[in-house]
Amino acid sequence: MLDARIRPLIDPPLNALGRRLANAGVSADAVTWAGFIWGIAGCAMAAIGWFTGALCLILISRLADGLDGAVARATRKTDRGGFLDIVLDFIFYGAAPLAFAIYDPANNALAAAVLLLTYFANGSAFLAYAIMAAKRGEETAAQGEKSLYYLSGLAEGFETILVTCIWCLFPSWFAPLAYLYAGVVGLSAGARIAQAAQSLD
Repeated sequence: MLDARIRPLIDPPLNALGRRLANAGVSADAVTWAGFIWGIAGCAMAAIGWFTGALCLILISRLADGLDGAVARATRKTDRGGFLDIVLDFIFYGAAPLAFAIYDPANNALAAAVLLLTYFANGSAFLAYAIMAAKRGEETAAQGEKSLYYLSGLAEGFETILVTCIWCLFPSWFAPLAYLYAGVVGLSAGARIAQAAQSLD
């Protein structure tokens, strides 16, 4: 929901840093993989209760997730880069609730499962529409320059990162926040499905 609004604020500094990395010979794919590894390492820390370390690594990971596109824009955007960016993001987003379920299965497992179901529904609607949009030649830069077109929704990258960071700061809140966010993600999925049903023929 907020991704399109924060893009004008974060893109200029990200693009400047991306150009520096590109000039230093760092590839966009390397930044993508580094961000993914840091994110998974952060989830592993959360799974064993090291929440401060988890938060730091997750924030670094998400910075890298923004930088890979900036590096690509400073060099050359590729289909491989766009593919890796979205796939590794989805794996990270799924790993975060799983980490909290592992940390405290008695209290968190069901909430994590419900949230992951809504992630699955939202991600399916997101990617399925992107395929159809590509066939129709649709493009948008509302969420920044992306390798694929997607419908905006209530739950996007910024909101998911924010919720994940709150879990790290207040791990005992995981279950109620996960149920609450599952409702938001579920509404986002429903809205995307309804919008796609109206716009596709």
